[in-house]
Amino acid sequence: MLKTKLILTLGAVVILAGCAGNKDYTLAQTKMRNTQTVKVTDRSIEYRILPQDRLEISLYKDPAQSTEGGGGELGQSMNEKGILVNTAGYVSLPLIGKVKVAGLSQTQAADRITAQYEKYLNTPTVYVEVLNKRIFVLGEVNKPGVVKIDKEKMTLFEAIANAGDLTNSAVRDEIIILSNSPTRGMQMRKVNLTNFDTMKYASLMLRPNDIVYVKPNDWKAFKVASDNYTSPFETITKIAAPFVTLQYLSD
Repeated sequence: MLKTKLILTLGAVVILAGCAGNKDYTLAQTKMRNTQTVKVTDRSIEYRILPQDRLEISLYKDPAQSTEGGGGELGQSMNEKGILVNTAGYVSLPLIGKVKVAGLSQTQAADRITAQYEKYLNTPTVYVEVLNKRIFVLGEVNKPGVVKIDKEKMTLFEAIANAGDLTNSAVRDEIIILSNSPTRGMQMRKVNLTNFDTMKYASLMLRPNDIVYVKPNDWKAFKVASDNYTSPFETITKIAAPFVTLQYLSD
């Protein structure tokens, strides 16, 4: 009788957990149901340098020109680990001092730095690349985490492939992409990967610092919530099992 009551109690808890599980387990929930698209332009794709970015800055100059008295030897690469952009958006460089690069593309930053070096060097050429460009993939993928990129953009399919593909519990018709724009703030897009007819190329484009979140299906949320609710009862059941057995034998 006691065992039956325990089973019935656990069953009721599991049902209640299933009702509440999706609410507590799924991230980035919203009432918005329509998939948004973003117009892709050359300017929107091109990465803009941000404070706290780390830059590779290389200087090429006339090999016949001496740097004596000009602030020391300038190598091809100024720092192997990259130069950090400070919170004000500046980098500090040999010979020319501070240069503001935040808000510029890599090409624009290289041109601005080159213009400063032209005051001291003959025909300098500067190369700039952001070293920490990455995308974050979370949720129902086999290898969630940081995906490093070495280009201006990445497609959603590439990001998922780098994360080891979707799990069997993934919701494939509502992939969430979170982007943060300096001018428009946080934005959300939803992409349906199951319907080619409604798929748009602009929706598949990811930019550095985008967050891709793959939602779990209701059954996965149900299982997680059920485990949270039933684990104390499993412990009670194990403790009570010998007493139930003894009661059964005595009857």
